[in-house]
Amino acid sequence: MNQASQTIANLNDLVDALPPESKELFWRIFSIVVTTGTCKPPQTMMPFIEKQFGSAERVREQKVVRVTNLITFEGAIFNSLRALRPRQFEDRLKVEAKLLDSAKNDPLNKPLEDTPEDPFGRIQGKYSITASNIAKYDGLHSMIIFKDHNPLAFNREKIIDYLDTGWKWAQKAHQFDPSAKYYFFLWNSLKKAGASLAHGHAQVVLSQGSHYAKIEGLHHAALRYKAEYNSNYFDDLFQVHLALGLALEKSGTRILVYLTPIKEKETILLSTSLDDSFKERVYEVLAYFRDGLHVTAFNLGIAAPPLNGVPPDWKDFPVIARVVDRGYPWDGSSDFGTMELYAASIISSDPFQVARELKEALQ
Repeated sequence: MNQASQTIANLNDLVDALPPESKELFWRIFSIVVTTGTCKPPQTMMPFIEKQFGSAERVREQKVVRVTNLITFEGAIFNSLRALRPRQFEDRLKVEAKLLDSAKNDPLNKPLEDTPEDPFGRIQGKYSITASNIAKYDGLHSMIIFKDHNPLAFNREKIIDYLDTGWKWAQKAHQFDPSAKYYFFLWNSLKKAGASLAHGHAQVVLSQGSHYAKIEGLHHAALRYKAEYNSNYFDDLFQVHLALGLALEKSGTRILVYLTPIKEKETILLSTSLDDSFKERVYEVLAYFRDGLHVTAFNLGIAAPPLNGVPPDWKDFPVIARVVDRGYPWDGSSDFGTMELYAASIISSDPFQVARELKEALQ
């Protein structure tokens, strides 16, 4: 099958073409439901339809592909018509100019004067410094404030510094409170992605008792999978995506463009530890999002197994990063609605196209 045919709309055919072992693994983890949506647009709409979508036939009959992860029960609905819509984005320099203007009087510009510190002090990186979050998610919750207040002006060295500063904070926080050992790093880039301030910053939390609910849900799904199939869920998930051309491995870090994304272009990174390769690959994926896909508003989340000795039931759980595009920063519409909250994610981007470009960018 040629590359033009390798699209989410043809997922059933792509799975059918897999070797038997890969096909069996796919159907163990995923289900596919394909339906056709029809509509009868009036003749007066034809100029708009042809301009936006190329032809009236694409609108009259639309293939809708619903993919469900049967292990985690994450789900995504793809419509090839939505995936083929013309992409519109504003030049990154214009986005950054607006960003710089909006952050002129940002309190994060002077963190030592205008932000609190944790009871165990601050962690200072080359390009970042920590501050205790004033409105907390958890007992131990801080910010990684970037010295360059433009969050899009990152390079390899800065991303590694942000991740290192966060990890050093986690070690210090764990020393302060040994009962807190479940680490999560989060970066909301721009207000469209949930940031309350324009100044570049990430956040770090360390929880007690258990990991955060969705991470625990993934952990327990992997345990159930192991008990039923005597196989590692994350290894099998990667192998399914690799067989379909949706994944690659680079220097020990596995990267996949997820088949049931929570939102557009979701990419997952898996590693045995928060090592140099993992940090490098996080940078490369973010740089690809920014420079190759013209993404400026994004969410990055990184979860790790418990600190200070991994319990047996966590030994197969990787360090996992998830990155998702949140849309154009100054678009007033929301990319999340009732479907995403209570049913399944509605996806416009095609993971096969994202994966092809990602592999080229990371070569």
